[in-house]
Amino acid sequence: MFCNQCEQALGGIGCTKVGACGKTPEVSALQDLLIHQLKGIAAVAVAGAKVGVADDAADEFVNGALFTTVTNVDFDPEHIAGLIVRGAAIKCELREAVEAAGGAVPADDPAVAFTPASDLAGLIAQGEAVGIFSDHLRDENVQALQQTAVYGLKGIAAYADHARVLGHTDPAIYAFEHELLAALSDRSLDLNDWVGLALKTGEVNLRVMELLDAANTGAYGHPVPTSVPLGHRPAKAILVSGHDLKDLKELLEATEGLGIDVYTHGEMLPAHGYPELKKHPHFYGHYGTAWQNQRKEFEEFPGAILMTTNCIQNPRETYAANIFTTGRVAHPSAVHVANGDFTAVIDRALELPGFTGERDGGSVMVGFGRNAVLSVAPTVIEAVKSGAIRHFFLVGGCDGAKPGRSYYTDLVEQAPADTVVLTLACGKFRFFDRKLGDIGGIPRLLDIGQCNDAYSAIKIALALADAFEVGVNDLPLSMVLSWYEQKAVAILLTLLHLGITDIRLGPSLPAFITPAVLQVLVDTFAIKPIGESAEADLAVILGENEAA
Repeated sequence: MFCNQCEQALGGIGCTKVGACGKTPEVSALQDLLIHQLKGIAAVAVAGAKVGVADDAADEFVNGALFTTVTNVDFDPEHIAGLIVRGAAIKCELREAVEAAGGAVPADDPAVAFTPASDLAGLIAQGEAVGIFSDHLRDENVQALQQTAVYGLKGIAAYADHARVLGHTDPAIYAFEHELLAALSDRSLDLNDWVGLALKTGEVNLRVMELLDAANTGAYGHPVPTSVPLGHRPAKAILVSGHDLKDLKELLEATEGLGIDVYTHGEMLPAHGYPELKKHPHFYGHYGTAWQNQRKEFEEFPGAILMTTNCIQNPRETYAANIFTTGRVAHPSAVHVANGDFTAVIDRALELPGFTGERDGGSVMVGFGRNAVLSVAPTVIEAVKSGAIRHFFLVGGCDGAKPGRSYYTDLVEQAPADTVVLTLACGKFRFFDRKLGDIGGIPRLLDIGQCNDAYSAIKIALALADAFEVGVNDLPLSMVLSWYEQKAVAILLTLLHLGITDIRLGPSLPAFITPAVLQVLVDTFAIKPIGESAEADLAVILGENEAA
């Protein structure tokens, strides 16, 4: 196997024996083969678009299958094998329709001609032969950009899937997925073409995040500032981790009046700020801290656990029976629930002891989406003009277990008292419970939401730039980001598409970025790795701001 798509790639190069995430070589091979199958479907879809043939089933399949290859989503070889076989049928049906309409399908493309083996062992062998999707006959910098774009595309697929389940879709998103996957087989595309495709990935991701924002706020209202307990109270309990608000809403409705409290974990924390979710009295609090403690937290949780996006790495038998998955998430050790039927989760929660005592663990504030922040924009603007607020830091992104992420805790704790920290995504769990106080009633730590709520952060930054009549890059704002998996790649590409510069990225740079491509990013966007210490970086950032 070879996998370099996440920040924890072995040695900063790639995992070759088993994934740092726990992915087996067999699963890795099958995911590579699934991407190969998607390349074939995409090539046929692109040919179909030229003659007016579209297929909603093919669009949804490609998007969903891309999502299953995101880090920590699908560890079930049988499930992935089933997707590969289903993809063959979808490709065949689409090809027949395109050719009937007079379309020219590239039959000599190996991905178009690909036929799956008849058993699991054969599929694994095919996946090993295909290997990772980038063209190894091309220049290494082209390969790096191919991987950058496709990893960003996987992030797009995850966000688009969450929007789709709430009834929000955009054919242009699926068309771009086909375009990019088909481009992997086009040897005529040069380095500049792939730079353009990588930045277009960021552009499309902006649209996807806008779509998901509309879906979430349309269904559940705009987040409002909300205090969330970090302790627990006596009752049966279900823990919900992930991103899918629809699953959470349906679970809350299904557990109404059953004496079961619902807690959030990880990226679900911001859900407490949505009016249509927080109105449920048994939607109680948040359980768990940083990502590296996830396995221990799950082992100790006394109730059932529902995973709605990212699956726990290799659940141990001691608590695997308590884990349930939904949507695209699959693991051979977990029970998958579908069609909004949470009976198995509820039954397990009622069997387990739940919390038998009460603990006051304090609380945190969530719900500072763009509506909440911009509603006090005049106060913020005046605080900046008066000097009460010297600088804003956007400290967000993914968490992970690899050493080096304490940098982000240090940065937030050491940020001067006249600065404000905006945060989003699971990286905030390194510091989300810190008490930083406020500046004239404005909290110094503002939780904007999930990783897809980078859209809110962007809208806040653009609104402030308009108010001060400057560009975003001229604001007293620094972005210090952590990354782990492919949704973070998509968001980074969005920021680059918007021309945002001076981004600090860590804890290490992507393994799939070559020195030459990195230099392009440095020269064009002044992107840079985080420094050895937060204290030194703060001195540079604030010194530059004061000099400006």
